[in-house]
Amino acid sequence: MFSPTIASMLVSISTMASLGIAAPSNLAQRSPSQLSITAQLQIADSGVDRAALLPQDKDYVYDFSQNPGRFADRKTFPALVGTGGSLAVGILPPCGMSFLHIHPRSAELFAVIEGRVLTEAVLEAGVVDADGKPRVIHTDLGPNMMTVFPGGAFHTQLNPECTNASIVAAFPSEDPGIGLILPQTFALDDEWLETQFGDISTNEIAKLRASLPTGLFLQAEDCKKKCGIQTE
Repeated sequence: MFSPTIASMLVSISTMASLGIAAPSNLAQRSPSQLSITAQLQIADSGVDRAALLPQDKDYVYDFSQNPGRFADRKTFPALVGTGGSLAVGILPPCGMSFLHIHPRSAELFAVIEGRVLTEAVLEAGVVDADGKPRVIHTDLGPNMMTVFPGGAFHTQLNPECTNASIVAAFPSEDPGIGLILPQTFALDDEWLETQFGDISTNEIAKLRASLPTGLFLQAEDCKKKCGIQTE
């Protein structure tokens, strides 16, 4: 099945809380000791004040091997507050493919350290190819190669080989978030989907909804046959 490393990495991205200061008056009524260290860092008056909240050298170290999520954001690694960035590392297993997704608050800088990964990305509406169709960017990445998924771009990654691929994903945001396109689309009410998709019945919608894989990762069937991976 899928690597628990890469799956838990995306679970961390998808579940991390946004800690933006939406109601300063409420925060002002709470003592600093009642706030998480991340929240204290966010409302610190200056960089000097933030540094005072991180007095130990170990506060500036994040060990990916000791953290199941394998994702360093402002919640899991508070020293990132004020840097505007976050970072994930992981393993994409043989024939593994990420669910089509977006990051609503960030672009993604995606690099392959070892192995091979194919990617596809669809940019925002209005970006078209020579035939007037939505532009799809295809990449074939090997070791020490990277691509960029602009903010809001639909994208997916596939390891087409029979060995693991080691990857790194950097985000110019402390809280990039994640949106899973198909599961979230089919969360809409049937009548809305019937209007959006046109000639489709309620029964067909139910079948499509039921056929959607659970979790964050898929496996490519043709690749599984090539690699002799048994379907569970």
